[in-house]
Amino acid sequence: MFSCLEKFVNALWDPVRNLYTRNKNRDEGGRITSNYMNRNASDDDPLLWCKDLEKHYYGEFSFAMVQGNANMEDHSQVETGKNATFAGVYDGHGGSKASKYIRDHLFAHLMSYIKENGTMSETNLKNAFAATENGFFSLVEVAFREEPLVAAIGSCCLVGVIWNEKLYIANLGDSRAVKGHLQGSNEIVAQQLTEDHNVSSKDIREELKSMHPDDSNIVYQKRGAWRIKGIIQVSRAIGDAYLKKPEYTLDQTSLRFRLPEPLREAVLRDDPSMYSRDLQPSDKFLIFASDGLWEHVTNQGAVEIVYNYPRAGIARRLLELALSEAARKFEMTYDELKKYGKGTRRMYHDDITVVVIFIDNELLKKKVDVPVMSVLGGVDNIGPSMFSILQGTKPNESETVD
Repeated sequence: MFSCLEKFVNALWDPVRNLYTRNKNRDEGGRITSNYMNRNASDDDPLLWCKDLEKHYYGEFSFAMVQGNANMEDHSQVETGKNATFAGVYDGHGGSKASKYIRDHLFAHLMSYIKENGTMSETNLKNAFAATENGFFSLVEVAFREEPLVAAIGSCCLVGVIWNEKLYIANLGDSRAVKGHLQGSNEIVAQQLTEDHNVSSKDIREELKSMHPDDSNIVYQKRGAWRIKGIIQVSRAIGDAYLKKPEYTLDQTSLRFRLPEPLREAVLRDDPSMYSRDLQPSDKFLIFASDGLWEHVTNQGAVEIVYNYPRAGIARRLLELALSEAARKFEMTYDELKKYGKGTRRMYHDDITVVVIFIDNELLKKKVDVPVMSVLGGVDNIGPSMFSILQGTKPNESETVD
């Protein structure tokens, strides 16, 4: 946790430091990370990273992230395979341990279930979420005695899978998937594919009240926003053990996470909402993004940007639009906002991740070969993907939406 003095020093020093240094580290897989610094000389935001353009089986994808927090809490990935594409956006809170754990384990669990069952299905995706939640809880159990605040670490989790022309989406939290499709001859229209699990929605508040009829404090306003137990706004997440199991209560540890009364039952859900459908010729692209984008850009505004501008750099363009809007709300320009360092930037915008997946229907007939690769958000090097273990699997054409 940064002190006020540390934040002030960073605000002064970070712009200078970022001009002269490129702090590289290696992740556990040996890839070189870039500290979320942008590799494009044309863009001078030191906290922005992007990857443009890479190919997947159904077209191309554009990928970008920007850091606002002192430590980047978003993690993400795009995995490409033969007849399949996977995109994951993991918006952490309370730290990055949960979001990083999801990035490192959820896709691997999904591949194991597909390999075991010989096909992709909603059930496999749900089971992968459950296995990831259970695995992270095992880490919390081990660490809780020495590091109790690990119980307050959690993450939203948005996953999209394209499998032989069928789209599967699973979501926990308020990251969002939006589809751009053509209506009529040339009108691009946005369709939100996921529900925001956030208590700013009246429907979500009513859902919580109906699930907890004896708890008058299940949701109320605090610091100008609706919050579950006066603490958290998202109603579904991986992690956040202190809101799911009484043994991880933090009342004596931190005022920030102190509950108004003892926890009797879980007040946060870990079951994802699901969506699946066959891709249509009118479907042009998918946008997967954390809530930091949607706070500043509408669904329709986002799809019009993607449709009307060149593909190269399109995820970065969406980020820059959001950052310009964030700066404008504080009567600044984006150029002025860039001068602030990480941590200080969080006063103006959240960490934001954007993945744009283009769907080129004509490629489906050509059976083009693409590399089986793994692209991790914020990591420059491209590695091999676990999709390579799925040779010979086929989709379950008969499965219906739950």
